[in-house]
Amino acid sequence: MATGVKPRVKVPKTAAAGDVITIKTLISHKMESGNRKDKDGNVIPRSIINRFTCDFNGASVIDMTMHPAISTNPYVEFKARVDASGEFKFTWYDDDGSVYEAAKSITVS
Repeated sequence: MATGVKPRVKVPKTAAAGDVITIKTLISHKMESGNRKDKDGNVIPRSIINRFTCDFNGASVIDMTMHPAISTNPYVEFKARVDASGEFKFTWYDDDGSVYEAAKSITVS
């Protein structure tokens, strides 16, 4: 598991039914391509966030695959339509098998 990993998510607290909202996510994660060597000449294992998903009330909103060229601390911004109150669940998957999660609720009036 990578150290110092911290997911951050911004979701509006409220919206009107049918609104399209903007969601912003950032995860603090030192990416490692697997091509560099440490001071002793050993290859540093690859460690990247390779997949990001977001579900709303159990339904998929976004599911994206990331590749080695993704930057450190990947930022993802996207839009979603909300028709009912509920919870967004965000999941980041690391090459080393680690899974990082965050959740945010929204109230729809």
